[in-house]
Amino acid sequence: MTTNPKNQRLLSGNEAFALGAYHAGVKVAAAYPGTPSTEIMETLAQFKDLHAEWATNEKVAMEVALGACYTGVRAMASMKHVGLNVASDPFLAAATTGVNGGLVIISADDPGIHSSQNEQDNRHYAKLAKIPVLEPGDSQEAYDLMGIAFDLSEKFDTPVMVRTTTRISHSKSAVKTSGKRPAEAKHPAFYYNVPKYVMLPVNARSQRPKIEKRLVELAEYAETSPLNQVSEGGKELGIITSGISYQYAREVFPKASILKLGMTYPLPRKLIKDFAGKVKRLIVIEELDPFLEENIKAMGITVSGKEIIPRIGELSARIVADAARNAGLLAGEPVKIAEVPGLPRRPPLLCPGCPHAAMFFTLSTIGQRAKLLEAKDNTPKEPEIIITGDIGCYTLAAYPPLNAMDTTACMGASIGQAVGMAKAGIGKKVVAVIGDSTFLHSGITGLVNAVYNQAKITIVILDNGTTAMTGHQEHPGTGFSAQGEAAPAVKLEDLVRGIGVKNVKIVDAFNMKLLRSAVKESLAADELSVIITRGTCAVRQPKKVNPRAIDAEICNACGACLRLGCPAIQKSGDKVSIDAVLCIGDACTVCQQICPKQAIAPLKKEMK
Repeated sequence: MTTNPKNQRLLSGNEAFALGAYHAGVKVAAAYPGTPSTEIMETLAQFKDLHAEWATNEKVAMEVALGACYTGVRAMASMKHVGLNVASDPFLAAATTGVNGGLVIISADDPGIHSSQNEQDNRHYAKLAKIPVLEPGDSQEAYDLMGIAFDLSEKFDTPVMVRTTTRISHSKSAVKTSGKRPAEAKHPAFYYNVPKYVMLPVNARSQRPKIEKRLVELAEYAETSPLNQVSEGGKELGIITSGISYQYAREVFPKASILKLGMTYPLPRKLIKDFAGKVKRLIVIEELDPFLEENIKAMGITVSGKEIIPRIGELSARIVADAARNAGLLAGEPVKIAEVPGLPRRPPLLCPGCPHAAMFFTLSTIGQRAKLLEAKDNTPKEPEIIITGDIGCYTLAAYPPLNAMDTTACMGASIGQAVGMAKAGIGKKVVAVIGDSTFLHSGITGLVNAVYNQAKITIVILDNGTTAMTGHQEHPGTGFSAQGEAAPAVKLEDLVRGIGVKNVKIVDAFNMKLLRSAVKESLAADELSVIITRGTCAVRQPKKVNPRAIDAEICNACGACLRLGCPAIQKSGDKVSIDAVLCIGDACTVCQQICPKQAIAPLKKEMK
């Protein structure tokens, strides 16, 4: 965060959310890292007068925040859009019970699928739960909305969703802050109230009318809320918009009248009808689903939306302008994007020295899997070993040259999918691959299921000691909390054995001989087996010692080392070389171990 003496700060949206929550008096915050939401918790964790934690998963984070708010303190949970899928059970429970202290849930959607497995619009979750959703249009609003969200939560006895998107979360703009955190008004206390907090059917039924009454009251509040603002312009065109789309609408249509909705559910019906009556044509500009458009049409208002504005992907001023021109709303030719020649392409690859590469190389080269998948014919290919994958940086192993992952659905799915394939009688060896953080997030229940149902599969837990994909956050297995304090570390092997797995192997992630032996033994076993590979993430290697080099006189360019997909190993023409700047040297040595000609050695040593 960049600051100056006048309480002006240059903040990303995520930093602004965190600081806004801090200045609003949040006491407990929980999250699971996931782009584009990660930096919210990383920023909050810097403050020591609150509890900030990386929870095991988003469901747990939601439950922690819900329990905290029951004691009267302000609490929040933050997560990316698919994280709310995981947290949906307690999320909907919170909407039923209501709150005591303020409860805010930040949902970070990812239009354009920059770093996710899907593109979903979580405003639908707010409508399903019948709770308000607020949307900021820049970092200043991200900061301001947090205080408003907590106030709304307490005033209307409801959780409040704050929806952000990748562009809001990661863009920076100037923010004027209050500069202070309020003194604690009261100590946390929980008061016996079974009808409110214990959702037996009889109590849930009594809460149901309260939810509908609350929704009506929220809609009345929306009519005069300062969150919804009208900018008077020309009468020919009126635009209803929210979030980052407002910035694009203002840029493309500077003369139009604009209704900017900061509260996008429930909607202010009278305000929208009055606005619609003042313009000749009304359109909605919003990212992803026609959420506003459909709700406005349900009011009997004629409005255009997704027949003009794309419903897939992230919007931009150029995309909105081109769409508007194509619809006859703007004069002139569509904007053309000139291609910039000469930019190098960067294929998605594991990092040089990644501890996962050797295991995936092993899996891809056992049997005929690799040769089968590389065949150029168009016939369906049935690999000898099926590899069910999971969410993490290791998902990149699906790409050539490793070609070592066959499925990826959601966090923790690899184990359940492997069980399903085995129980379907596939007749092939099935290997489930999952990272350490992902295993603790949602792989444990899959393993319990595999033990209980006696699935004869092999599970590989890739333990690199961090949550690497989202920026190296701590998790329950690292021994440190989100706020940098020492914490008990869950030992994966103890956990796995405690669940009931008897065939457990712990292997050095960089030892090719041991890896290959472990995989072959596990695949041959007629029982459930688990292999835990352990090696430090390459980005966290403290130093690079003795980078490797290839002796050109010995190397016959067989390509064995290239099959690792290591970016440090490069081929130009018939020559294969290792970039000493990228190579992590002694900490890896996998390429040296697999070279059939023994042409790879430490650079500092004299080559033959």
